[in-house]
Amino acid sequence: MTFKLAVAVRNALLDAIETSIGTDAVLKIRSGAAPTNITDSDSGTVLATLTLPADWLADASGGSKALAGTWQDLSADAAGTAGHFRIYASDGTTQKGQGTITATGGGGDMELDNTVLASGQEFNVTAFTLTAGNA
Repeated sequence: MTFKLAVAVRNALLDAIETSIGTDAVLKIRSGAAPTNITDSDSGTVLATLTLPADWLADASGGSKALAGTWQDLSADAAGTAGHFRIYASDGTTQKGQGTITATGGGGDMELDNTVLASGQEFNVTAFTLTAGNA
């Protein structure tokens, strides 16, 4: 038998993720594949660094939690193809989460309006949603 969680419990778990990472979380868009584990060293080139809004995720509802506010970079740091992201605590060095990147509609953990970035280019994160399992 599989252990199941009520939606209210799943929502609380998701809201705890944002609380644990904290306000002013830092998002780094990187080239290449993500490291195997979150504790592994960073990989790829940092293409962009964004400080996320203070309340960077909407309140969890129905067992999921999506980006809140505008996640936009007005000037990418370097040229390259976005392959993965890492979210850090406000110090920009303590790794808290990572995932894949695709273009909008591509089904990655995070979606951008353009994954091939030029240095100085503006771009937007168009989708990012956490979904709790154990429904």
